[in-house]
Amino acid sequence: MKPTSNAKLVVTTLLAGFLAGMLAGCSGGTDTAAVSAAPGGRVAMGGPAATSYTSVKWGGGGFVTGIVYHPTTSNVRYARTDVGGAYRWEPGTGSWLAITDGVGFGGPDQKSHDVESIAVDPTNDQKLYLVAGNKDNAGGRIYISSDRGNNWTWVTLPFTVGGNQEGRGTGERLQLDPTNPSTMFYGSRTAGLWKSSNSGLTWSRLNLGSVTMSGNSAMGVQSVIFDNSSVGGGQTTWIIYAAVAPDYASAAGLTSSLYKSVNGGFSWTPVTVPTPATGYYIPHMVRSTDGTYYVIFNEKRGQGVTGPSYLYKYVAWNGTWTQLNSSNSAGFGGVSIHGSGSTTRVALALTGWANTTNQQVQLSDDAGATWREIEYGMGHTPTATHTRGWNEDIEIDPFNRDHIAHLGGEGIVETWNASSATPWWNNTVPGIEETATLGLVTPPAGATYKLIDSAGDIGAWVYTDLTTRTTKGPVTFASNSTSADMAWSDPQYIATSMQDNRPEPKIGMGYSSGDGGITWTQFPTLPAGAAANGSNVSNLIVTARNKVVWAPPNVVPSYTTNNGASWTATNLPAPSTSNMGGLPHAYRLKADRKNPNKVYAYDQGGEWWGNPGKVYVSTDGGHNFTLSQGSVAANLESNAFGTTSMEVNPNAEGDIWLADGNAVYHSLDSGATWTKVGNFASIFNPGQTEPATFGASSIALGKAAPGATYSATVYVVGVINGVWGVYQSDDGGASWTRFNDNAHQYGGIGAMAGDWNTYGRIYFAGAGRGVLYTN
Repeated sequence: MKPTSNAKLVVTTLLAGFLAGMLAGCSGGTDTAAVSAAPGGRVAMGGPAATSYTSVKWGGGGFVTGIVYHPTTSNVRYARTDVGGAYRWEPGTGSWLAITDGVGFGGPDQKSHDVESIAVDPTNDQKLYLVAGNKDNAGGRIYISSDRGNNWTWVTLPFTVGGNQEGRGTGERLQLDPTNPSTMFYGSRTAGLWKSSNSGLTWSRLNLGSVTMSGNSAMGVQSVIFDNSSVGGGQTTWIIYAAVAPDYASAAGLTSSLYKSVNGGFSWTPVTVPTPATGYYIPHMVRSTDGTYYVIFNEKRGQGVTGPSYLYKYVAWNGTWTQLNSSNSAGFGGVSIHGSGSTTRVALALTGWANTTNQQVQLSDDAGATWREIEYGMGHTPTATHTRGWNEDIEIDPFNRDHIAHLGGEGIVETWNASSATPWWNNTVPGIEETATLGLVTPPAGATYKLIDSAGDIGAWVYTDLTTRTTKGPVTFASNSTSADMAWSDPQYIATSMQDNRPEPKIGMGYSSGDGGITWTQFPTLPAGAAANGSNVSNLIVTARNKVVWAPPNVVPSYTTNNGASWTATNLPAPSTSNMGGLPHAYRLKADRKNPNKVYAYDQGGEWWGNPGKVYVSTDGGHNFTLSQGSVAANLESNAFGTTSMEVNPNAEGDIWLADGNAVYHSLDSGATWTKVGNFASIFNPGQTEPATFGASSIALGKAAPGATYSATVYVVGVINGVWGVYQSDDGGASWTRFNDNAHQYGGIGAMAGDWNTYGRIYFAGAGRGVLYTN
């Protein structure tokens, strides 16, 4: 499934503020279960805290941007992703383990689930480095682990990084000197080349361009590579090559895309590159032990590009270049080698959705003199079919030349018999759950299904078994589902708002199912504003079979009573928009489960600088609404769609919960009056008026505890006493206990839903980590 760039960036919208600035103002920190998540100390766990966290099974689903093997220890490998953090391979279980779920990896001010580079210490297989961040946020971070990612410390970098920006499948920008690994280099996107001599604790800028660029698609210095052929252990490698992208070369007045240093990076001289590749990008280059360099040149930048592309062999001692492969259709993704000399095995990945060459992985066993295709037309497991597209990295296992893994549209694809005339390929994605969920909803107890997941890129899916990838969805092509709902008294009827991601601009869609997700029917018409909806800010609710109220962004919501055959605008005013532009905005809608004639519409105000929030109430199934004066009197904060939430208690009519981004409010009279509950409060950095960490951003209700005084358990993502987390109340908000701990932060938590069959179970979406649930 094609991982569309917009849907991959959707986490920015959804998680804006969920964990922002959790450790704001610090230059370093630690990530262990015993460390506070924010100033103010720990909240004692106590009470009914979650004891286990499990991923709802999907498998892959997103863009893995790189694979890194340890060069001297077998079965030690890592994978990085653009929005879902990093993973370590666990050979004992045959699956990937997320290693970036703890404190320090969260918050859209850091975007630290957007991993740009990983590096291992070749002399110590326990030492691991990871660089994460997103360019639209100040200061990336380097994370340092001495136990393969179980625990971390981190340091703020003096330059920005772009783990989810254009060209994120470029090779590893972070490189350690192989004979003196405390010395490391980083090729930044915007600020040239940097060096650290103390394992990443401090950094200095090298003399390879002195300008700092701007823009979200900057490539900068793409990578460095070492010539340590005559360097002993512990000594510094003096000869280094650096690949410079054309954008930075132009901005900095540099004359080549490849530079060489013979003094450890102090000074640099240009290397003359082959004429056909002059001015091209170098996304990957590798070096054989015999001193031969294999270098990819692409005319275009970024992932999924088309040609022209070239693979050259460079012999450094005499400065000769030899063209080994080229393509005018497909772009070249990664290159990997095994062995040396005339029998060097070279694997070359072809990328680009427009690839018409019928080539996916080219293999050479004679140092690039001849090639054969080893994947296109070969055998695949039934799910390993989406292998075209963003194939930006390929790696030959340093301990098994027949084991080759590369990136695909939904994760990692690999073969264990590359030397065969017909290699067999499998998806290797167990444990990788990199989907971006936009909405979650659970049915009443006893329904035929457990959960509906509305996600970016992969669409809407109904789960009956949390341990198996579901097949109950309206479409299988690339799509976004922005929300879903069911008729509470008739949960077999489900409706979902969607977008078709294949065309540009995207096309709005809507579907319904009358049999619990087994079969689906597309709405014959759409409400005003839905067809051209390219935003993920949209939601709908169901009041009864065939009756839906839909709120597209920036327009008045509409309703249908005939399963989408026709739509009528409600009498609601247009949703608030900020006077400074900003994100798309839509009403949040909820149906009263006890009395579906009652529908609640929440206008959050547009942005944190916008209008005060308001709630409107309908008593005729969402056709006509009146303003809740009680919500006006409550003086609700103004915040964006993705940092606010509203839920209704299905066990009591008129029982509404609302999180306005900063605080939690409760109404027991259908919105006529509102009471502020708990001591949720946002964290603000000095001198800033926008919250660094939002005090209450998501609410979910679930099955009540046995003997509880309130008919539902309440869960809130927010901040109490300066500590961010998920908080739980069994007594209607009179008291709260922290439900998660510091090891389970997931880069922030967005969409959330409670289970009505099992007490203590919530479903929630981490930052690009798919859907998880607790026990």
